Parts: sequence; C-alpha cells; structure tokens
Amino acid sequence: MVAKSSSIAILMNEDARVWVAVVSIFPEAFAALTRHGVVARAIATGVMALRIENPRDHTRDRHRTVDDRPYGGGAGMVMKFAPVMAAVDAARAAAPGPVRVIYLTPQGRVLDQARVEALAHEAALVLIAGRYEGIDERVIEACVDEEISIGDFVLSGGELPAMVLLDAVARQLPGTLGNAESIDAESHRAGLLDCPAYTRPDAIDDRRVPAPLLGGDHAAIVRYRRKVALGRTYERRPDLLTGRALDGDTRKLLNEYWRESRREQEHA
Repeated sequence: MVAKSSSIAILMNEDARVWVAVVSIFPEAFAALTRHGVVARAIATGVMALRIENPRDHTRDRHRTVDDRPYGGGAGMVMKFAPVMAAVDAARAAAPGPVRVIYLTPQGRVLDQARVEALAHEAALVLIAGRYEGIDERVIEACVDEEISIGDFVLSGGELPAMVLLDAVARQLPGTLGNAESIDAESHRAGLLDCPAYTRPDAIDDRRVPAPLLGGDHAAIVRYRRKVALGRTYERRPDLLTGRALDGDTRKLLNEYWRESRREQEHA
C-alpha cells in the first residue's frame, strides 16, 4: 500500500520481515530507491516496509522551521530538537514492535558486512538522516541506540548513508536477489574481497580469461576464486586479514598466488 501526505511517503506491509522508518526532510530523495533495485523488490515482495517521516510535518510555525543557529556560534545551522524528536516518536509509534534508532553520522562506527547482517534481523529500525551541521546532541542522548558511518568523508546529509544501509539490508532478505547463491558469494561476506569477474568473449586482444574458469571443473573454479580473493585482499585490504588465523590450506593458496604473481611480473 502506498500513502502520501505533503511530505510523508509510506510503503507498508504489516507482515514485513524488516520495518524501517527514515527521518528526513527530503522524503522525495528516496524515490529512486523505492522504485528500482533490491529495495523496491523487497518492498514489492513484502519482506521490507519503508516509511519516510519528515520533521517538517512536526513543526508549528508558518515556515516549518527545522533548523537554528548553533549555541557558541560557528558556521552552519543545527537541526532542532523538537521536530526531529517528534518525527522519531511518530515513527516509533507506527512501528510494529520494539525499535532500534540509528543516527547516520561520520562519528559513528563504520558500517561493515557483519553489522549489516545483524541489522537485517532487527524487527524495526528508525534511521535519522541529519542535515546542515548535524542534529541537536540532545536528540542523540534521548533516543539514539547506535551511530553508524559509511566512511571517513563528508556528505551533505544523511540521506545517502541511509540509502546505502537500506540497500545493504534489503540484500539480506529472502526473495530480493534473483539468485540465492549471490548472497553467499558476495564480496566481504567471507571477510575477503571478491575475485575478478569475466564474461564472453574469452579473449580480448591479448587478455584472456584465466584457464581455471574455462575448464568446467567446479572444484578447480572454487579453489581459483578463493586463491585470487585471498591474494587481492592481502594486496589491497590487508587490514581485513589482520588478526585472522590462517589455516594451512589458506597459507598454501596465498603462497601459490604470490608465486604466480611474481612469475607474471617477470614475463610482463
């Protein structure tokens, strides 16, 4: 069911596996997410319910003011306590059960796959998408259970991080991906980067698809993909392997990857 007011869009299914409300002054920014891709599919199949709650609907002045100057001075504006808190309260009141409130902020814990998978098992989430110089700290003190960041960089608001989180969570829900194996094979799910992907033709100029992928031997394909995933992770994101116990087979694959890489460099 789709219902709209001047600033709230609701796409609801009471039996949804995950119920999510986003507190945002730009509800229309989520249109692309709800019309295309995995989030749209999750909503259409009924496994995700999405509500956009606009703080402007909870103001009392003619201009629907949601921000004010910061105490102590400084550049920019701060989102006011009352409209943001009222929007969160309205979202919590509409939720089908206990809610986890998340504020999207660069000060939060960086989102990773393990956290995404955990959040996909929450019954109800409220995501606060701040704007300007952030929200009044007292909102965080009053209702926020967790602060999440999508990286150490600055954006204009929390809408894009909220969309990233919604997309990542939707991928974990049944029926949102065309191939159920896609979830298990995804990059980062096993704590590794993904292996390279190829499609037809098998040769482009002097660049050929690696032989193990062409032979039809499933075990050899799995072994090759794990070897390259390990090697790429070691080269590009060694932090993902830090503190990780490597068994004998994993070390053997890494050593094999290094030998082959050196051989390729020598013949380049």
